[in-house]
Amino acid sequence: MYTFKPVLKQTIWGGESIAPFKGIQTDLHTIGESWEISALPGSESVVADGADAGKTITQLVEEQQEKLVGKKVWKQFGTTFPLLIKFIDARRDLSIQVHPNDEVAMKRHQSRGKSEMWYVVKADEGSKLRIGFKQSITKAEYEERVKSQTILDVLSESEAKAGDVYFLPAGRVHSLGEGTFVAEIQETSDITYRIYDFGRVDAQGNPRQLHVNEARDVIDYKVQEDYRTHYDTTPDKRENLTSCDYFTTNLLHLTKPFRTNYENLDSFVVLMCLEGRAMLRTEEDDKTIYLQIRQGMTVLLPATTKLLNVVPEETCKLLEAYSQ
Repeated sequence: MYTFKPVLKQTIWGGESIAPFKGIQTDLHTIGESWEISALPGSESVVADGADAGKTITQLVEEQQEKLVGKKVWKQFGTTFPLLIKFIDARRDLSIQVHPNDEVAMKRHQSRGKSEMWYVVKADEGSKLRIGFKQSITKAEYEERVKSQTILDVLSESEAKAGDVYFLPAGRVHSLGEGTFVAEIQETSDITYRIYDFGRVDAQGNPRQLHVNEARDVIDYKVQEDYRTHYDTTPDKRENLTSCDYFTTNLLHLTKPFRTNYENLDSFVVLMCLEGRAMLRTEEDDKTIYLQIRQGMTVLLPATTKLLNVVPEETCKLLEAYSQ
């Protein structure tokens, strides 16, 4: 099992909740994101402790290859860890944005695209999420509404509640609203097209860059009646939240010991602790390993992990993610 030093990102919309949520000390303020596991150059995760302390996630993959990530992942992605794992604290509204798919991102940026999912950890009363369209519009109307600053009028808006889940495939317009705190699982990519930014300026007083033209041809203009993912909230079982070409995410809401077998899973496993604490015991390469996980921690289990036992010390919620 591996834990990593968080990569903390200060943003103009960030808040003060990430450090206390994770139980860490920092002099940084307006932290918008904690990159829990990242292979992006310049923001690579570093192992926090143990025999491999100080190594980057990329070095781990290079050294252990399929033993760490699984045969299929190693064959497809090589030394690049395929997922980016985050906590996000939106103290102010994020920009209205969209991400390109793999094909467009590779053609334009030599990068993977960005499909992602959100699990709302907590939200202030009245906090909003903007996801997708509530009425059908054309590309021409999109351009006109961005120009006239009326794009918000056609976006689907819902009140954010703790436990809400949203899948955001590449092409779906979205924005986190003020007062939301989420866990995010996404492809390893940092390609974002901003459509609208509420007239904000950067530290130098300049309007932040928009990508209106780039976004036009990647947006999915189709309207859905409900963008939220509905799931069974019964505790003490594995509840699937998202299954797509890039990742599967499940919720483990545990009030009693839970045991799972990963022998037939050809992938690493990421566990994010959303609430509470628990003792983890794994069987890896005939070794038994113990680790206490608590709220705000993220743990990487290598693909050689056969068994996982979770003993909650109190009610505990874990987000489980792995590659498809």
